[in-house]
Amino acid sequence: MEKLFVQSGEGEAVMSRIGKLPIQIPSGVKVAQKSNVLTVNGPKGILEHVLVPGMTLEITQESIVVKRPDDQRKNRAFHGLTRSIISNLITGVTKGFEKKLEISGMGYRSEVKGNVIILNLGYSHPVEFALPENITASVDKQNRITVAGCDKQLVGETAAKIRAFRSPEPYKGKGIKLVDEKIRKKVGKSGIK
Repeated sequence: MEKLFVQSGEGEAVMSRIGKLPIQIPSGVKVAQKSNVLTVNGPKGILEHVLVPGMTLEITQESIVVKRPDDQRKNRAFHGLTRSIISNLITGVTKGFEKKLEISGMGYRSEVKGNVIILNLGYSHPVEFALPENITASVDKQNRITVAGCDKQLVGETAAKIRAFRSPEPYKGKGIKLVDEKIRKKVGKSGIK
């Protein structure tokens, strides 16, 4: 097993397990850094990230290594975070990200027209939601929505906004939920017998 501690002058300092791992750059992906902005260009799009002050990158043809200035608690936290964000940028421009939503309820359904999702959720009017730029959506069997894109944060944020139009209620589970989400059901009031 790998050692997680490094001996320093005053005592022991924990090394970041995630932050020190190199990020592999697949073929077809171009990475460029201009001052503190990292740009990743791949087959699915172009993403940018502003680096936290103090974090530096060693970029080679095959990999990226994130370096931190010292072992302060804040810098150790940003070390792993920066590495994870850059890894997600590379995954986004090569494979992309997606979230699947499921609609359940009598008469609840959805459809996509251009870049607008039209949701019938039991309100007096259909709800229209315009998708952000670089985000696509598809509907399967009128009750399954797949939100896809190259920016992980934007995909998750868009799925959360769609879910918020009719969050699942705890008695029958009607509403919009993530496919892998578990709804804790409550027992309704029982009549007097």
